[in-house]
Amino acid sequence: VAMVQKYQSPVRVYKQPFELVMAAYERRFPTCHLIPMFVASDVISQETSEDGSSHRIQRRCALDVDAPRLLKRIAGVDYVYFIQKNSLDRRERTLHIESHNETFSNRVIIHETCCYSVHPENEDWTCFEQSASLDIKSFFGFESTVEKIAMKQYASSIKKGKEIIEFYLKQLEDEGIHHVPRWAPSSLPGAAPRPSSLSVSPPLLPTPASTPSASASQPGEGKDAAAQDSGVAPADGLADILAAAPEDKLDADYIKRYLGDLTPLQESCLIRLRKWLQESHKGKIPKDEHILRFLRARDFNMDKAREILCQSLTWRKQHQVDYLLDTWSSPQVLQDYYTGGWHHHDRDGRPLYILRLGHMDTKGLVRALGEESLLRHVLSINEEGLRRCEENTKVFGRPISCWTCLVDLEGLNMRHLWRPGVKALLRIIEVVEANYPETLGRLLILRAPRVFPVLWTLVSPFIDENTRKKFLIYAGNDYQGPGGLVDYIDKEVIPDFLGGECMCEVPEGGLVPKSMYRTPEELENEDVRLWTETIYQSASVFKGAPHEVLIQIIDAASVITWDFDICKGDVVFNIYHSKRAPQLPRKDPLGAHGISSPGVNNVQLIDKSWTLGQDYSMVESPLTCKEGESVQGSHITRWPGFYILQWRFHNTPACAATNLPRVDDVLATLQVSSHKCKVMYYTELLGSEDFRGSMTSLESSHSGFSQLSAATTSSSQSQSSSMISR
Repeated sequence: VAMVQKYQSPVRVYKQPFELVMAAYERRFPTCHLIPMFVASDVISQETSEDGSSHRIQRRCALDVDAPRLLKRIAGVDYVYFIQKNSLDRRERTLHIESHNETFSNRVIIHETCCYSVHPENEDWTCFEQSASLDIKSFFGFESTVEKIAMKQYASSIKKGKEIIEFYLKQLEDEGIHHVPRWAPSSLPGAAPRPSSLSVSPPLLPTPASTPSASASQPGEGKDAAAQDSGVAPADGLADILAAAPEDKLDADYIKRYLGDLTPLQESCLIRLRKWLQESHKGKIPKDEHILRFLRARDFNMDKAREILCQSLTWRKQHQVDYLLDTWSSPQVLQDYYTGGWHHHDRDGRPLYILRLGHMDTKGLVRALGEESLLRHVLSINEEGLRRCEENTKVFGRPISCWTCLVDLEGLNMRHLWRPGVKALLRIIEVVEANYPETLGRLLILRAPRVFPVLWTLVSPFIDENTRKKFLIYAGNDYQGPGGLVDYIDKEVIPDFLGGECMCEVPEGGLVPKSMYRTPEELENEDVRLWTETIYQSASVFKGAPHEVLIQIIDAASVITWDFDICKGDVVFNIYHSKRAPQLPRKDPLGAHGISSPGVNNVQLIDKSWTLGQDYSMVESPLTCKEGESVQGSHITRWPGFYILQWRFHNTPACAATNLPRVDDVLATLQVSSHKCKVMYYTELLGSEDFRGSMTSLESSHSGFSQLSAATTSSSQSQSSSMISR
């Protein structure tokens, strides 16, 4: 199997002139005590041009590779020989180095090129970069071992390279050599260099950090004192210019300051992926920090990272995400009822986002806005997060690439398990996972109630495993002691509602008024593709003609969930179980009541000849639902077979005390449409495997239902519950 590994280094900057760096470089030969494996080198050939401007030298170098003894015995060699060709051009001030292996050249092909050149922005600085490829054709069955050894050796020699040059530069300085004259055409011994090439700074000193050219090209961001002291600042500013240059060079100092400590191979992946994007992508190229997130998300596998990054770039273009922060203004409903917001930063300097999920009416938001607006809002939060990370990177003088999210679940109840809401949440998670990988540094979940495991089992399969490792979950008040919130967030910024001193601006939330809900019809008129249209079905219920939905159960421990709104009239909701399959749905053909119109959804399944208690049985106490109510609930099935959900017309009984009709009842019967009710419903069957063992938590949380709303029925016999949100 052919294995090809490629490496491309970032640009390394020496703040010394080219000629001085060359003098240091020459001291590495014939051997170098700083590189123990570099045993010897012999000059094979060399030539110098007549005017002395170019010099070529070819060496044969012996390396004592740090490989296991067994491998050396099999390979039958003690040393590995390389041929190195150096071409020095004194006029252009460049040194090109090319080397390849002589030993095993039919089995392993190693090719390396390096270049020393003058810094494009400052002619008294020197740049160094290198690239290499390793192609293993075959190696006695030890291909992957050899690959690992080679890459490890390579990475360590790259790291060493800079130290070695710096060591010899220091040696030159100690010997009093601060300046090596530049080559000039008529260079007679002792002649001065051409006046044109004189630099602004005194030639005997390495350029100080404050040369006019350096500070002029340095953007404001690098100017904090820490960066100045570390000597990073000038290179920073230059790196920004370099990064914008067409050949795109990434400065090693810039990487360290803005992107963090990367191994040589990780640096290489970043540079190669960026280069590939510049060559192949016509659109906007993301910042290095962002490219790096995609590489991290795929453990620096170039091909996999490239694939997800390309998909994300296409997505950003399609949805104009680059302009989202400038163009999106969140609707008033979100400003009032979306209980999330940015709040200072955590102890690591990461931006902190607070979400009071337990106070948020997810159902109300989806019904008032539709999923699209909600998704756009979440995307704008993520875009803002990227912006804040960049800002904090500048403020704290170290790379900050992700944010921390604190989710307060106080108040979470079954209302939050409203399935369309959970579906919307899953879609949002999916979009965020795909396009903002590695942006969540830590997720603190506080005050998790008993229903939390149910929500968690629904949501967790959609969350990337690396992301899941960043979750810390605290039940009740566990977050208050050591190991809790204070370990991650400074005392001064802990929000007031979590017992801290800090006023937190996040909206209180509360229920979205029903008057703000929009019907599928309204949304159709607005031509907004709202997701609830596809999820909800409408049905009409007539006196004497209920509407029924069939659910077939194969695995006894499944969960039937439902969510419905009574749009018109009063309805009784029932659930039945039957071992016999009902006949195919009979649609009410003419509307026996003359009220039905074409396209009305009204289905009966229970045969008129069936007897309750014999052919089918009731598994839930009947639930009477009034016009305008929303009902959510779930039922854990105990037997396989057929379950039938039924909505039937509610006959208002006359007032028992006097046997006289109540005014309300009389008025109701006078209304023409009083024999028709309208329901909008959504049901879903969850397999027990979806809950992966938290079925018990689902059951244990029923005890809390009664506190959730004014009217609740719970039947312990069938371990099910319905909950009405007024």
